[in-house]
Amino acid sequence: MLKKTFRFLALILLPFIASLMIRFLYRTNKINFHSPKSIGDEPIIFACWHGELLMLPYLYSHYRKKAHAKVLISNHFDGELISRTIKHFDLGTLAGSTTRNAARVLIQAIKTIREGFDIGITPDGPKGPRHEVADGIIVMAQKTGAKIVLVEIKPTRFWQLNSWDRFVIPKPFGIINYYSTKEIDISGMDIEVARYLIKEGLLKHEK
Repeated sequence: MLKKTFRFLALILLPFIASLMIRFLYRTNKINFHSPKSIGDEPIIFACWHGELLMLPYLYSHYRKKAHAKVLISNHFDGELISRTIKHFDLGTLAGSTTRNAARVLIQAIKTIREGFDIGITPDGPKGPRHEVADGIIVMAQKTGAKIVLVEIKPTRFWQLNSWDRFVIPKPFGIINYYSTKEIDISGMDIEVARYLIKEGLLKHEK
């Protein structure tokens, strides 16, 4: 009973607090976008590593003045916290992962892209291995023809958690560098070539 009460309160309070923290960190850092000036109007798959996803909503809003996206979030308690947090940034979610119930999730994601939504995905989520690209993003892109934008988020001052993804939380009063690619088309590309291209693109600014 106590555990259920704790979870209930956490789901109400923590997402709101987390959204305030994200806004605070964004506003107290200098922000540099190293990105193309614009991307196309067609649905895009935005991809970043799981450990860098905290500040991703601001890269999305840099390109889309009106949010029309859903983020693939794993279907467990932590995922529910993330889902409720990003709703404060007008982002929807797709519950599930490409490692559990993979076929159902991929069908849902493909349908969502075809309905005109952008998709946000962490290619190494929800539980790794860290910095390894799972098949899901490749299948989504090739089945729909959607192009991919690869995103790296690199703060100069940060805390790094001792979790599998080495999750990064920017500290205030530093610089957050957003790096994103132009749209990448992997239609018809060999799956291993596509995997290598995505992985190398997401590690371009890794120290």
